[in-house]
Amino acid sequence: MADEKTTDRTEPAAVERAEPALRPEPKPNAPDRILLVPYPKIVFLYPTFVTALVVAVCLSFVAEPLDRDNTFVAALSIVFQFVLAVNLVILAFDFPRTTSLTLFFFVAAVVMGLVLLFTFQPNLLPTVTGFLKRFRPLANPTFYWSLAAIIGGIYLVVFASVRFDYWEVRSNELLHHHGILSNIERFPAPHLRIDKEITDVFEFLLLRSGRLILQPSEERRTIILDNVPMIDKKEDAITRMLGSLQVRVRNEPS
Repeated sequence: MADEKTTDRTEPAAVERAEPALRPEPKPNAPDRILLVPYPKIVFLYPTFVTALVVAVCLSFVAEPLDRDNTFVAALSIVFQFVLAVNLVILAFDFPRTTSLTLFFFVAAVVMGLVLLFTFQPNLLPTVTGFLKRFRPLANPTFYWSLAAIIGGIYLVVFASVRFDYWEVRSNELLHHHGILSNIERFPAPHLRIDKEITDVFEFLLLRSGRLILQPSEERRTIILDNVPMIDKKEDAITRMLGSLQVRVRNEPS
């Protein structure tokens, strides 16, 4: 009878050791977390910022930056105004279709080419050349340095502010970090619905940005993140993360 009792005590332990454990493990190529940072539209003004810096540097080496008869100075001014005009159009309007983008670039390139042509070839059309001679919106290097400093200062404030307002996607939850004290809102990440929208072709070309629409499974409100840079890579990484959990059957060590 002692042997029977011993057998009864050992059988449950053997069954418990043999029972496999199911543990989800992330695949090696899936990221641990993904940061989603929506930016204001002012970030798309960086072509104007760069152009202002280049013009400021060039005019700093010119003896007479306000000389109306200096063709090089006039060309720099025209190029800067062209870039500024295109940038303002990008901020003011949306170009959701490639056709509209192509048409705008074509018209802008033709206008820019004609203005530069008549500027460097004054004898081609005397009437147009006479108008362009009177049209000399010149500015000294200080103006361009000041404009670049203003835009650069705004960029510093923007980059500092987004550190206190961003989203973090993990394999099991969606986190919203906001506020100076790092307040956190938590949403369930499993079964998270993700929609990507390219609302403006211009903005996509400048920063590869777009709109991400997140819909947590247990939340009624929809989370809309505009102007997320590198949106294709972000969407691909989120898709791989949320679909990367695989189940491995392993025996617990005895």
